[in-house]
Amino acid sequence: MILSVNHVTTYRYDAPMRFAVQSLRLFPSRFDGQRAVRWDVSVEGGLRGGSFRDGAGDKVEGWSLRGPVEEVRVLVSGEIETTDTAGVLRGHREVVNPLAYLRETDATWIDDALRDLAETASAGTTDNLDRAHRLSHAVSEAIAYVPGVTHARTTAAEALEQGEGVCQDHTHALIACARAVGMPARYVSGYLHATTDGTPHEAAHAWAEIWVGNIGWIGFDAANVCCADSNYIRLGSGLDAHEAAPIRGIAQGEGREEMEVSVALGQVQQ
Repeated sequence: MILSVNHVTTYRYDAPMRFAVQSLRLFPSRFDGQRAVRWDVSVEGGLRGGSFRDGAGDKVEGWSLRGPVEEVRVLVSGEIETTDTAGVLRGHREVVNPLAYLRETDATWIDDALRDLAETASAGTTDNLDRAHRLSHAVSEAIAYVPGVTHARTTAAEALEQGEGVCQDHTHALIACARAVGMPARYVSGYLHATTDGTPHEAAHAWAEIWVGNIGWIGFDAANVCCADSNYIRLGSGLDAHEAAPIRGIAQGEGREEMEVSVALGQVQQ
């Protein structure tokens, strides 16, 4: 299918800032499951800087704004043709060794409860693909999807302890569980058009990719208990949400920052 995207992120400051710098990871990944028909990323009033493709295959582009800066608007629009690859990241070019994604971060630190969940879910199977599916189901059952109960710095262990969270928490928990049983896993940021039952989602989303040696990277969405399909648009990846963040930046000044995000996805044609 072909999906249209209109994504606006606005940062407002209650006092003018001297300058602002943005690092954007807002470009569709290149692999067999998606192709950019058209895609445009810009920062209103900003100066486009250099861009590069990192070792994980993700494009990163820099922007800067000279002060006084009272508002920063990051605009994304385009159309992506997607194909269902059953979650397999086929045809994606990267040079980072999958074993690098066994490293823990603060957000994905493995406590006893996460380790127990992973080992219980994995018991009785030696097949890594089966193990990955079991882990995704176990995380979905252990953490109910409840918006607003966690925050940006909630860890996988904290989300599991309270038994509630959002897609970021499901993803961190699944990553931690996979790493607990020796399977490399990473955080993926992107967009989701609709869930498996057809319910519109139309928002930024996050899911995990788990390395299954004889297949490669496979996307698992524990929040929706499925693999990434043609409803998903993949942007970038990292060890956790912080590393995979679509927008990272700094602004110098005394102002306090507020952020507003608007995302709209639509199906252009089947």
